[in-house]
Amino acid sequence: MAIDFSSLQRVLLIKLRHHGDVLLCSPLPRILRQYHPHLEVDALVYAGTQPMLDGHPDLSQIHLIDKSWRAQGLAHQLRQEWALLGQLKARRYDLVLHLTESWRGALLCRLLRPTYAAVAAYPRRQHSSFWRHSFTHHASLPGRLRHTVEKHIDLLRVLGLHPQVEERGLLLVPAASAHQRVQARLHAAGLAERPYLVIHPTSRWMFKCWDVAKLAELIRRLQAQGHAIVLSCAPDPQEMAWLDALKQGLHEPVQLDLGGQLQLQELAALIARAQAFIGVDSAPMHMAAALGTPCVALFGPSGDLEWGPYTQADKKRILTADAQNYPCRPCGMDGCAGSKRSDCLQAIAVASVEQALRELLA
Repeated sequence: MAIDFSSLQRVLLIKLRHHGDVLLCSPLPRILRQYHPHLEVDALVYAGTQPMLDGHPDLSQIHLIDKSWRAQGLAHQLRQEWALLGQLKARRYDLVLHLTESWRGALLCRLLRPTYAAVAAYPRRQHSSFWRHSFTHHASLPGRLRHTVEKHIDLLRVLGLHPQVEERGLLLVPAASAHQRVQARLHAAGLAERPYLVIHPTSRWMFKCWDVAKLAELIRRLQAQGHAIVLSCAPDPQEMAWLDALKQGLHEPVQLDLGGQLQLQELAALIARAQAFIGVDSAPMHMAAALGTPCVALFGPSGDLEWGPYTQADKKRILTADAQNYPCRPCGMDGCAGSKRSDCLQAIAVASVEQALRELLA
């Protein structure tokens, strides 16, 4: 049932997930404000993920839930939760868009009492009367795999708002200060005026990582062709150890190693200036898509149809294993049989990645 957006004043987006997931909700504020400029759109996310939305021109406020509240004791957590609820109630939201299946979103809809509340019709939740009656609109989920961004936009469609294809892109706005800090690093490495490739080979889920020896071989080939390579990864100990193993397999150092050294906004600024991005299913891959940087993405057990780089076709190449040899993918498992190693991902050939990059740069 379509609603009258002209009667609304404030909208709350709830996306309590990881960094890349939060970035995938970035089209919604822009779509809402493009069609209805009078709206104020806020977001509720976990502390630490807000850099994905900082600087978004169509967001009025970003509310945060800090996972560390619980570690400081029940009394502290309750005080913080109560204060947050007061902040949200003071905004008097007319519409809530709940973008996951967490129970917190349903409870907030009950407490905030918006005129309208929309959510996807998650099968695991539909049996619950409390869940169903917490929302006025339930967007039907398709029987076939569909990109996560499109499923988010379905919450607008079920309300009567149907954006055009060119209006659905991701949006990421690195701060000017982040650009300045990255520019200084590039200048020190002699890359301020030279094209470079960003390779971010890791993910918070290590079973999504490609074979370290193959990536080393790819980097050696790219360096031989004259490409400047900038490496990055999160400061997580596992990711840093993976990057160290990679560097041991190189014949010569990369032009710039920024592994574990960048804040999220700085990583965005680095990717924004890059000639191309090479990586796996991870938040930086989504950042490249949002920034319009050509992207080569390697996918194994995770589904590229749902989680691939959401950008123009000529800006991306998605590489997966041969479907005939690996009909089991995407399985969503943490490696084959839970082994933390995904055979389908390791089957991707170095030459295939090299060719994909060549096509993008052409």
